[in-house]
Amino acid sequence: MKYIYSIMLFILWALPNQAQVNNNLKIKFYCTNWGMSESWDSYCARVSQAGFDGLETWLPAAGEERTAMFNALKKHNLSLGLLSGGGGASFDQYLASFIKNVEDAAQQKPDYINCHTGKEYYTFEQNKALIDAAEAISKKTGIPVRHETHRGRFSFAAHITKKYLEEIPHLRLTLDISHWCNVHESMLSDQKEAVQLALLKTGHIHARVGHPQGPQVNDPAAPEWKSILDQHLAWWDEIVRIHKESKAKVLTITTEFGPAGYLPTLPYTQQPVADQWSINVFMLNLLKTRYKS
Repeated sequence: MKYIYSIMLFILWALPNQAQVNNNLKIKFYCTNWGMSESWDSYCARVSQAGFDGLETWLPAAGEERTAMFNALKKHNLSLGLLSGGGGASFDQYLASFIKNVEDAAQQKPDYINCHTGKEYYTFEQNKALIDAAEAISKKTGIPVRHETHRGRFSFAAHITKKYLEEIPHLRLTLDISHWCNVHESMLSDQKEAVQLALLKTGHIHARVGHPQGPQVNDPAAPEWKSILDQHLAWWDEIVRIHKESKAKVLTITTEFGPAGYLPTLPYTQQPVADQWSINVFMLNLLKTRYKS
């Protein structure tokens, strides 16, 4: 009897903890259209053929371009994630613009809306008003709204964002942690508490790799960036683990390496030192393989 009991304990220990494992988590991958220089149809064909699930973009103005985008997405069976933000000379103008743009984006029924929210120099109360307005639209429409960690926004730095996360329970982030690496000129080893809270509150990932001197390495596949890439992967691994533990159904990720100008270029010729498209496809394949269930 004692022998059987020991075997049963071993089996229970060896089995995965079902409270912590969710093999049903679906990870959807989106490609940025940042730097796109071809038609929507041609670009969406490439995105689909590369194996992306969808496209992330700013919503074109109503008219022929918007129609062309939606036709291409439908033709190539791609999902849509939308970027949104605001503008204006005063805060009141910015708030009105922000609400109008997020409402317009929500009417398109994207998988999610990723907001560039506020300004780093707005007061806490002003930025909170923007976050609350987005939450009201999200509740009304059922469209998830995330707020990107980005230089120049309320979320430009880890320690500042921590305060917002602590005081606004409904706030959910698009984590583009590359910006924080740049802002803090570090790999954030001294910001662990703020980073962990951000990981817990992340609903969408921008999978770009930053470093202490910039928001984008020239080529994440290059061996000299291995330790930097590994740190980003560790952060993203934690987000995936958190989503599995919470039994979330979907996690969305955009590979968002930018074009020449954001991507480092050679002097005089301004030729990019690597190929933007190839980098984003590299990141897609790396993460697909890593998180394959």
